[in-house]
Amino acid sequence: MRVFVLLFNARTENEGIHTIQLGDRNKVLMFESEDDATRFGVMLEAQDFPEPTVEAIDEEEIKEFCDSVDYDWELVPAGALAIPPEDNVTQTQWQPESESEPEPDSEVSQNELDSIRRRLEGLL
Repeated sequence: MRVFVLLFNARTENEGIHTIQLGDRNKVLMFESEDDATRFGVMLEAQDFPEPTVEAIDEEEIKEFCDSVDYDWELVPAGALAIPPEDNVTQTQWQPESESEPEPDSEVSQNELDSIRRRLEGLL
């Protein structure tokens, strides 16, 4: 089954997937409906996020990706009104295209980022 996820800087070297952080866990939302994913993306923009791209991805591939990076996932049924949390993290692991590369002392090493990027590219 195809699901829809939100990506930032889609198909670039600096691609990132939208997650919701719950405690110390990250969760990827997989939308059954493209319209619902688009609506969620518009709500993110209203919270000053960069404009996300809605991408169709095979459900099993995104589940495998989540398992490989130890993320949780949630399938949002068509017609369910998912609303972004009011609180956003102040420091993301991904940076908008216009910002510089992460500093070497960041929490995620460049090797880890490269590994995540390769896995994401494999999904597309």
